[in-house]
Amino acid sequence: METPGRIVATPDALDFTVENVEKALHQLYYDPNIENKNLAQKWLMQAQVSPQAWQFCWALLSPDKVPEIQYFGASALHTKISRYWSDIPTDQYESLKTQLFSQIACFSSGSKMVLTRLCVALASLALNTMPEAWPGAVAEMVRVFQEEGGGVDGRARCLALLELLTVLPEEFQTSRLPQYRKGQVRGALGREWGSVCPLLQQLLRRTDSPGAVKARVLRCLSSWVLLDVPLSESESLVHDCFSALPDPELFDTAVEAIVNAISQPDSQRYVNTLLKLVPQVLALQEQLREAVQNGDMETCHGICRIAVTLGENHSRTLLEQVDHWQSFLALVNMIMFCTGIPGHYPVNETTSSLTLTFWYTLQDEIMSFESDKQAVYLQVYRPVYFQLVDVLLHKAQFPSDQEYASWSSDEKEQFRIYRVDISDTLMYVYEMLGAELLSNLYDKLGRLLTNAEQPTSWQHTEALLYGFQSIAETIDVNYSDVIPGLIGLIPRISINNVQLADTVMFTIGALAEWLADHPVMLSSVLPLVLQALGNPDLSVSSVSTLKKICRECKYDLPPYATNIVAVSQEVLIKQIHKTSQCMWLMQALGFLLSALPVEDILRNLHSLITPYIQQLEKLADETPNPSNKLAIIHILGLLSNLFTTLDISKQDDESADGSAPPVKTAPPPPGPNPVVVVLQQVFALIQTVLSKWLNDSQVVEAVCAIFEKSVKTLLHDFAPMVSQLSEMLGQMYSTIPQASALDLTRQMVHIFASETDHFPPIKALFELVTSVTLSIFQQGRGNILCLMPLSSLDVKAVFHCGVLSLKFPEAPTVKSTCLFFGIGGGASRSLMDQFAEVLFSLNKHCFSLLAVWLKEALQPPGFPSSRVTIEQKDNFSHQILRERVNKRRVKDIVKEFTLLCRGLHGTEYAAEY
Repeated sequence: METPGRIVATPDALDFTVENVEKALHQLYYDPNIENKNLAQKWLMQAQVSPQAWQFCWALLSPDKVPEIQYFGASALHTKISRYWSDIPTDQYESLKTQLFSQIACFSSGSKMVLTRLCVALASLALNTMPEAWPGAVAEMVRVFQEEGGGVDGRARCLALLELLTVLPEEFQTSRLPQYRKGQVRGALGREWGSVCPLLQQLLRRTDSPGAVKARVLRCLSSWVLLDVPLSESESLVHDCFSALPDPELFDTAVEAIVNAISQPDSQRYVNTLLKLVPQVLALQEQLREAVQNGDMETCHGICRIAVTLGENHSRTLLEQVDHWQSFLALVNMIMFCTGIPGHYPVNETTSSLTLTFWYTLQDEIMSFESDKQAVYLQVYRPVYFQLVDVLLHKAQFPSDQEYASWSSDEKEQFRIYRVDISDTLMYVYEMLGAELLSNLYDKLGRLLTNAEQPTSWQHTEALLYGFQSIAETIDVNYSDVIPGLIGLIPRISINNVQLADTVMFTIGALAEWLADHPVMLSSVLPLVLQALGNPDLSVSSVSTLKKICRECKYDLPPYATNIVAVSQEVLIKQIHKTSQCMWLMQALGFLLSALPVEDILRNLHSLITPYIQQLEKLADETPNPSNKLAIIHILGLLSNLFTTLDISKQDDESADGSAPPVKTAPPPPGPNPVVVVLQQVFALIQTVLSKWLNDSQVVEAVCAIFEKSVKTLLHDFAPMVSQLSEMLGQMYSTIPQASALDLTRQMVHIFASETDHFPPIKALFELVTSVTLSIFQQGRGNILCLMPLSSLDVKAVFHCGVLSLKFPEAPTVKSTCLFFGIGGGASRSLMDQFAEVLFSLNKHCFSLLAVWLKEALQPPGFPSSRVTIEQKDNFSHQILRERVNKRRVKDIVKEFTLLCRGLHGTEYAAEY
């Protein structure tokens, strides 16, 4: 104790008296110094779990104390009972219970927060003593609080009892009871429902019960039904909840109680009760319509939650009651009304989004029936789902321009996400409605665009196109007979709005694969895309669409290439687009140029990149500063993105963005590769840039990216650059080691180390970076490359670095090291036999040590892979240690474990392994 009112958490100051606790609480709440507050908090936490807490907690509950102090006393009591129950002698259970009852009675007219903590403490005591030491606990609670006396009025006693009964199931849900006890106590609480239910019914049905009491009753019911109280046993109370819905004070708590009751997993067993609930939910439609008319969003939201909960949790059960098909169809239509509730989400309404998952669930249940049954249900529900499409597209419509301009950025973002959810729903609904859905959308769009008498809003047109886009983005529409008509309609759209233009672009992009199969239609849409490129408001949609067309249709684009390159060059020079879109545009041009003759590629490349090379030459002469650094990185980024996709060999373009090497299906034309020609021309300039920016990791990374992406795309066609790039990389890494240079080195090693012609420069580069890395390892930085059998390499030193790397805090370093050493993760399968040889040799000559090493090595969770369990690791160790003669068997064991680590066990890949 330094000064009056100041607590210091030192061993000598752990004097947990009432006075010190009060001082510490004062320090926690009122001391402006944050360090003093933290000290007080730490000290109070120690006080709460100390043996002295039993003494000071009762004193802190004294009526003359302030609520903050009383609250700490009640919390300390709960902590001691819930976490240190075993410290309490059995003969003190009764007196502790009596004291708690007394304190709850005292505080029933006092501080609500203190009352709640005391109720939680008594609830914890009940859970620890029922059913053996305190049988009929709930019945006794009800009896004690119903007795007159203590000078406490009946309403306060009633509210205190309801609070106690409410927190009892909640405390059970969060209690630390052992699993076997949880089962016992859950059973005991289930039997106690017989004491709770009549009390709640009586209080809810009494006309003179105050609103606060009824609200507490509904909260209590919500709490108890979460204990899986059978729906048949709470049925009458749930009906009473429906009666409470017209009361605005009780509406929210009544909704919560109904939703909790009917969403319990066990409730689907009570078919008759569920059938009785359907008309009660349908009876809420009048209240729902009134709420819509009055703009009462909260009431709309609550009634919708009830309808959706019943439909979503019990659609299969209700579908199967064929004699009641009309009432369930009425419930479905009520949910449809909620989906199409008037107003724009999220400004005028927030209800419609609640319903979307219901439509997934209903469709899943219908489609899961056997074909005969399914046909009957589809006859009823296909028209419903066509109606749903109309409703969803109406809800997806943008508001008027004036209204949309008044929305906040947060509201616009919520609306964007809402439209994505609608898009996902439409895509899912397509599974049920099929090609007829596309025909339906096409007919509507056609009527809209060809009806000269009736003016149409752009919002309506945009929504129908959005429906097409939603489906075409993920579903194969190549077979559809309406797509030609849609492509023909698009040029007829009067585009005078950014949102409509965006959707037109995205729709064309979604149809890129179809255009590849029907290239004659390119002339209808390509001019629209190229025109949109010049509009900065359409940057994302126009550039991404052009990129998709260039990727999917590149072999049909040569007639348009000159125009595409010219427009792209113009927008790049004018700097219309942001950096990321400029990079996409360069990728698009890479796809486009790939399909041209080599001489045309070189001519276009010269035209395209000469301005940037000239700019880079100028920047290379300037003194480094933040402004020209960004310009340099931008130009290097443009080049690397262009080279990412520019590949003149015929190939499978599954991973054109570089996620995996493309698969070559035909040799490239003879002569040097255009990318290599350009790289050789600018190589000296890149070296000049590096000489000034070598200590800037971002510029170095941008330089390395050009070569790395080129290597990944060209593979062995990159060969003419190997020697000079290896030399440059070695110089870079020797001067200032950087991770990006290592990554590029690894790429070069993987592709060219096995080629005789390129082995000398690759070997020299590898030895150099390894040597430099070893020399700087003492500074705590490092990366490990896959070892090659090089005679001059200090293998022991590399091995030691690998061991040290396992202790590094950075996850990527540890992961790389695990791949370097272990058989888990993504190590090449060609190395598995070598790893098996090592393990076999260790097992043969160092059996006892290997047993220890394997146990220690496999102990860490998630190592060597998060995909293998402790049992699988133990099994691997036992299998390896058993095999000291059969080397073939060890290789099989290693192979099996590798597949488990990589999540490939049982796959086609594993069958070919």
